[in-house]
Amino acid sequence: MFDLAHILDVLIESYPLFIKGLWITLKLTFVSILIGTGIGLVFALFKISGIKILNWIANIYIALIRGTPLIVQIFIFYFGLAELGISAFWSAAFGLAMHNGAYIAEIFRGSIQSVDKGQMEAGRSLGMTYGLTMRRIILPQAFKRALPPLGNQFIIGLKDSSLASFIALNELFSIATTQGSRTFDEMTYLIIVGFYYLILVLLFTLLVNLLEKKLSAGE
Repeated sequence: MFDLAHILDVLIESYPLFIKGLWITLKLTFVSILIGTGIGLVFALFKISGIKILNWIANIYIALIRGTPLIVQIFIFYFGLAELGISAFWSAAFGLAMHNGAYIAEIFRGSIQSVDKGQMEAGRSLGMTYGLTMRRIILPQAFKRALPPLGNQFIIGLKDSSLASFIALNELFSIATTQGSRTFDEMTYLIIVGFYYLILVLLFTLLVNLLEKKLSAGE
């Protein structure tokens, strides 16, 4: 039975535990998205380059990541990196980064290719190298166009971080399932953790919207 008073009581009592899990979730999301964005940009440039071997590498990477479940990728990183003494946090971070990177690569690729080709030609005609033209003219415009789908991918990355609970990382979802099993009150803790994720998603969405408005105002 849905008991709002009981849920609020548990929410208040469990606040210290969830704050610890919240910090791990935010840190994991930030690190994995930061690394994933770098990976995505590199593979996007690979995919649009005129070098066939780079195209091939990018296509294989994207196909492998998009064609296999994220939980499998996290476990592969976890058991593979454990032999090197890498912690569960960094195993999850690298797994999530590689996963996000494949989708971010496609976002950047589409955004870069949507920029008028004449701008590259204009930059080259002014004596700028391909790399300099890309960095100063193409990529800034591409980033603005990529921001809405990137924001969506960041939110997906935040929610996907809950899968790190399967490798014993004490993030939000792991705290909820552990406490739910301990108290035999799983539903209450699932509702509470859903509330935390909802707040985070709303905050992320607000930040992305503010950034979009700021960039639009600067045009």
